Amino acid sequence: MAHIPDGVVSAPVLITGALGSAVLLGLALRQVREEALPQAAVLAAAFFVSSLVSIPLGPSSVHLLLNGLMGLVLGWAAVPALFVALLLQAVFFGHGGLVVLGVNTLNLAIPALCCALLFRPLLARLVEPRPTPAGESMPSVTPQERRRGFLIGLTAGALAVLLTGALVMASLLLSGEAFAPAARVIGITFLPLAAIEGLLTGVVIAFLLRVEPAVLALDQPLDRLSDA
Repeated sequence: MAHIPDGVVSAPVLITGALGSAVLLGLALRQVREEALPQAAVLAAAFFVSSLVSIPLGPSSVHLLLNGLMGLVLGWAAVPALFVALLLQAVFFGHGGLVVLGVNTLNLAIPALCCALLFRPLLARLVEPRPTPAGESMPSVTPQERRRGFLIGLTAGALAVLLTGALVMASLLLSGEAFAPAARVIGITFLPLAAIEGLLTGVVIAFLLRVEPAVLALDQPLDRLSDA
């Protein structure tokens, strides 16, 4: 349950989420490059669709989040992409809600940015241009480097889900002790989701490194937060 519905969390959590998301969106929009918009649109659409398919798991349900993958591919652009997708889901399908939109955005965007900051530099090293015998340079990704890319994607995908789960739990616990049982259940359900999403993210990153490393735009690394 990454989409917290309206009427669940307390007013202080709602206000904090709204203000935090507004600040994060402002910073992100200053950093987003025009070239990143097509990738952002594609991944926002993928998030929009995948989040609508929920799998019941005990008293809760889980669905793919893709925020680790979005952080790796988009960097700062993941923030507005997640916001727009969550907004459309709330308006058209009632997933989450408009009042709690800021909290839901923050819970997904912070892990995405963490993955971008931690793992995009590692991916960038895999596609550094190498000199060819003719003196030209081209990105060359070996099978061994693709395996490293898979491991980076695996770690980023799993970490993003675990961080989102922790933030969702914190949102509920800070809203009242009555939500403690629900928070514990959510924490447990996020564990298998982290494994699934880690594998999916690793496979996608390895595939992109093999067929089209330029899609990752690793030649333009995420700017430092201090420069925002």
